[in-house]
Amino acid sequence: MDTEAINQLNGTFRGDVLEPGDAEYDDVRALYNGMIDKRPRLIARCCDTADVVTVVCFGRDQGLLVALRGCGHNGPGLGSCNDGLLIDLSRMKGVYVDPIFWDLADARRIMAWYRDFLPTAPREMGMFLGLKRVPKVELFPEALWGRPIVALMTCYNGTEEEGIEAMRPVREALPEPLLDGMTQMPFPMWQSAFDPILPKGLQWYWKGDFVKELPDEAIDVHIEHASRIPDGLSLMHLYPINGAVHDTDSNAMAWSCRDANWSMVIAGIDPEPKNAEAITRWARDYWEAVHPYNASGAYINFMMEEGDERVQATYGPNYPRLARIKTRYDPDNFFRVNQNIRPG
Repeated sequence: MDTEAINQLNGTFRGDVLEPGDAEYDDVRALYNGMIDKRPRLIARCCDTADVVTVVCFGRDQGLLVALRGCGHNGPGLGSCNDGLLIDLSRMKGVYVDPIFWDLADARRIMAWYRDFLPTAPREMGMFLGLKRVPKVELFPEALWGRPIVALMTCYNGTEEEGIEAMRPVREALPEPLLDGMTQMPFPMWQSAFDPILPKGLQWYWKGDFVKELPDEAIDVHIEHASRIPDGLSLMHLYPINGAVHDTDSNAMAWSCRDANWSMVIAGIDPEPKNAEAITRWARDYWEAVHPYNASGAYINFMMEEGDERVQATYGPNYPRLARIKTRYDPDNFFRVNQNIRPG
C-alpha cells in the first residue's frame, strides 16, 4: 500500500485516517482488553455511512486484512488487527437503578430467589445478578472494598411509583443488604455507570455460556468458585434473556438460543499484566466446572477465540443458513476478523 493510495483515501474520506506515528494512533488503536496489543497499518475513523462504504471499498481494492470496531469491548481483541486496516465505527453512535449488595454468605438464598423471581418480573424491569468483590473505588464505602458479594443490579423503565412497587419483592423476601443504592437517574448515566470501575486497558479474559436452568447444584458450583475469586475486578454476571426475546421464533433471525433464560459471563479482570495468568486460570476453571449445567453456545462478545465449534453452537440450527448468506455476500470471507461464519 503506497502513499498515493492513502492520499486518495484521504481525499474522499470525511473522517480521520491514522497511521503509525500519528499523534492519536496509539490512543485510538488501544484495545479495551489490555492483555492484547495490535498495530493496524491504517485506522479509518468513520463519520457516516458514506465513509464506511468508501473505506470498505478501499480495503478490498488494496487487498488488506480488515477489522471492524463498534463500541470496542470485544474480549479477544477482534476489533483490531495487525498490519491491516481497522475500520473504527465508534464515532457513529428516565430509569430507576438499584444496585444491592449482600455478603457472599447469602449467595445461595439470593440466587435461588432470583431464579424464581425473574420469570414473574414485569418487562419494564431488567435485573442481572453478579458474584464479585466490592470494587476499590470511592463509589462504594471503603469498609466494603474487596469483600466478596452477591449483587443484584436492577433497572426499571417507568415512573417512580411503579419502580418502587416493582422492587417491593426484593425488600420483602431478601435479607438486609450490605449496600442499597436505589436511586433515580437518566438512562445514559446508568449505561455508563461502570465506566469508572472498568476503564480501558485492563487485563481481561472472558468465558461465556447461555443458561436455560439454574438448579441448586449449579448454584453450589457458582458459589464455590466465587469464594476463590481473585483480588481485583473479576466477576460472574447472569444477564436475563426474557421478554420480547422469547416472543420470536428461534429460526426467525440469526440468533437461535431464544429458549435460554440467561447469558452468563465469567470475566477475569485485573489492571496488572503480571496477574493475567491467574485471572485466566480462575475464569477457565470456573467455566469448566459450571458448563455442564448450561446450554450450548454463548453470547458472541463473551467469547475469546475459541474455534469454529463454539461459533456454530452459538447459532445452532441457523448456522447453515447463515453460511449460505455468507457465501452469497462475502464468498471470499473478506470480513473474517470476527467470530467467523465461514462461507459454505
